[in-house]
Amino acid sequence: MTDIPSEAGEPTDFVLVRHGETVWHAENRYAGRTDVALTPRGLEQAEALGAWAARQRIDAVLCSPLSRARRTAAPAARALGLDPRVDERLYELDFGRGEGLTRAEMREAFPERLAAFLDDPAGCHLPDGEDPSAAAARAAACLRETAGPLPGGRVLVVAHSTLLRLLLCRELGIPPRDYRRRFPRLDNGALTELRLGRGGAALLRFNSPASTES
Repeated sequence: MTDIPSEAGEPTDFVLVRHGETVWHAENRYAGRTDVALTPRGLEQAEALGAWAARQRIDAVLCSPLSRARRTAAPAARALGLDPRVDERLYELDFGRGEGLTRAEMREAFPERLAAFLDDPAGCHLPDGEDPSAAAARAAACLRETAGPLPGGRVLVVAHSTLLRLLLCRELGIPPRDYRRRFPRLDNGALTELRLGRGGAALLRFNSPASTES
């Protein structure tokens, strides 16, 4: 669990959002650093996030550099009158040789490494891929830096499924190898809210559709 102090001791809330649906979604291809486009449904999810944001008090908008995250964040930033801050620490996990492949294709290409990854995705990352714990640490550092000048603030963060689940595990004291078991899905465009402060982290909500939230 990461302790994130603020200037006045007030916690900072982070609304974590997975980007909208992409063109690789239907085949469940692993999209890490590849810049894949949103589908029409993904664009609708971005607009729904914007409509939700228009009714909120949000102090800052952060997003991954990948276009699927930037495009998802754009309607919300416009509605709030804020310039989104692009941060490289919010990139998705690099899946290495698994990038762009389905699980069936990985089973053909490197069956033993895939089996080890499925058993312990944090300890046995995909060939040439990024260490998941290191990815969670960079995302946590981004949030920590953002929280400092925003005690009592609320920040919208648009990033990626695997990165956000690893981040949740890190902040909530859950072993990273369990990220898929404890957080089996993170829906495109859904809202997950995490409160970070001197007392640690609290999960305020998880995977709530933006279209149904007030």
